[in-house]
Amino acid sequence: MFKRMFMLVLAALVAFPAWAQLKKSPDRAEGDGPYPQLIIRGVTLINGNGAPPIGPMDIVVEGNVITEVKQVGYPGVEINENRRPKLKPGGKEYDCTGMYLMPGFVDMHGHIGGQAQGAYAEYVFKLWMGHGITTIRDPSAGNGLDWVLEHKRRSEANEITAPRILAYTAFGMGAENGINSSEEAIEWVRQNAKNGADGIKFFGASPEIMDAALRENKKLGLRSACHHAQMDVARWNVLNSARAGLTSMEHWYGLPEALFVDRTVQNYPVDYNYANEQHRFGEAGRLWSQAAPPYSEKWNQVMQELIDLDFTIDPTFNIYEANRDLHRARRAEWHEEYTMPGLWRFYMPSKISHGSYWHFWGTEEEVEWKKNYQLWMTFVNEYKNRGGRVTAGSDSGFIFQLYGFAYIRELELLREAGFHPLEVIRSATLNGAEALGMADKIGTVEVGKLADFAIVEENPLANLKVLYGTGAIKLTEDNEIVRVGGVKYTVKDGVVYDAKKLLEDVRMMVEDSKRNEEFEIAQPGNAPKKN
Repeated sequence: MFKRMFMLVLAALVAFPAWAQLKKSPDRAEGDGPYPQLIIRGVTLINGNGAPPIGPMDIVVEGNVITEVKQVGYPGVEINENRRPKLKPGGKEYDCTGMYLMPGFVDMHGHIGGQAQGAYAEYVFKLWMGHGITTIRDPSAGNGLDWVLEHKRRSEANEITAPRILAYTAFGMGAENGINSSEEAIEWVRQNAKNGADGIKFFGASPEIMDAALRENKKLGLRSACHHAQMDVARWNVLNSARAGLTSMEHWYGLPEALFVDRTVQNYPVDYNYANEQHRFGEAGRLWSQAAPPYSEKWNQVMQELIDLDFTIDPTFNIYEANRDLHRARRAEWHEEYTMPGLWRFYMPSKISHGSYWHFWGTEEEVEWKKNYQLWMTFVNEYKNRGGRVTAGSDSGFIFQLYGFAYIRELELLREAGFHPLEVIRSATLNGAEALGMADKIGTVEVGKLADFAIVEENPLANLKVLYGTGAIKLTEDNEIVRVGGVKYTVKDGVVYDAKKLLEDVRMMVEDSKRNEEFEIAQPGNAPKKN
């Protein structure tokens, strides 16, 4: 039974052969370094620890490790060069005077694409790196654990242009006859650890199997994530998982169900069919209104227990934004130049492709989802306010959300939820590092940590849109309309990448694919324009 349910959920998540081996991976020709010594000079530091900006700062790196973080002057005052770290023979320096430097971003929900979408590895990796994302967690290891671990190794060795990768295998993957008992669950978890996985991504199972698997995974010291799919959530919600050892939840499924006070199951219409994704996502937009109201006794009890368990919420607000404004999501300006033909086709209304449930999506569904967001964001913001850990993840490649760009949109939505811009940056950096068990290596700019940075010419605290690869629109004093921003440099493991060049590579990939396929983006229901 579990095998059949696992396969149904996995099929619902992808519904295409995207998990085949991806053959094209980027090489390291783009990067500069690492160097015996690298000095990044004159930046304003926005650290991941919630501290306010400070600068000008010089950041010194040796190999891939930060060795000095030094304030070298004061705003508006000429820097005394004698106060600055000295460049050693064989070293390299970057003059980033007036720019803003942050720790490299962590995408906690980063699927590495698939063949059916035309989202091969080089395309995906460069979109991430072009937006300052230096670490990703691959939930489900969808291209196969061996493939993901090989690319993890190559990324760690800086043999390819790619973020640091953590592989969370889908629970039950590779189990020939499924997992049908607690004993089988424990054995699978042990083998998964021996195989080298960093953790497990769950979708739900019977309480006995979930409990056994989570407790064994925790005993082995591995971390975990869960999308509490509706097929099992009525008997195993996020509280059950957290108590058994789950370290993070994805999206929000399982949380409203833990907040029920006058029901035990979602108020499904009698003609509901989970395999019909318009039913699935349309009714999901009505779920938060069925939960205990904000700040009620039940609401507070659930929140406090999760906080006490040091539980992480990875909301992925962006991935459902089309549900509340389909027009906005499908007309995002980056689709024209950065979305592959296969990916655009995958987004089109479909009864098969996951997340393409636009059978007849309308005003009523969008209004319900807007209300849903208000309640969801209220919980997440208050969770943060009371000391709970909230991270940033994108789940790109579905529902009109594009790698890299969707991650920046996630930061904007955290801001909408009520996070201060500094709290947004903390969610994107240190909180992600803590959730992955890597806070000793990444997440803040500190001596002894790895040299992972995102450097931008504009102040992202004033306008998060300057982090988009397309930049932000600005009217100058001369009434000239210009684009400003976009990450200028992404530094990963002491290697400096020209972020704009990476995105230009992506643009050319898309242009070539369109030319080869004679493809032009057309909105659903409209035929492409003829020349």
